[in-house]
Amino acid sequence: VQLQASGGGLVPAGGSLRLSCAASGRTFSTYAMGWFRQAPGKERDFVAAVSWIGASTDYADSVKGRFTVSRDNAKNTVYLQMNNLRPEGTALYYCAAGRYLTTMNSGLVDHWGQGTQVTVSS
Repeated sequence: VQLQASGGGLVPAGGSLRLSCAASGRTFSTYAMGWFRQAPGKERDFVAAVSWIGASTDYADSVKGRFTVSRDNAKNTVYLQMNNLRPEGTALYYCAAGRYLTTMNSGLVDHWGQGTQVTVSS
């Protein structure tokens, strides 16, 4: 599956953005989907993931209550709604596809998309 992320941009602290990740291929609905981010000079970190049917989700503690991950299998798209953004959220955000929701937060991913830049100004 090929992944194409979009929706990044420049936003003030406290603002919101919605990222989208469009997938090609007929197997999209069989994958758990996730979002990761990488700030300059830092490792890539898990942000959020959603199960293949969308019934279960997982979040990094740093984004719980502010970010929401969802998917639309009819559109082969996964979303990340980001509210109350903080300057430390400035990073390149990647979408990813993996076999299991429970291992996405460990970075067990089968497919990576290219990143979309999110910059949060203070």
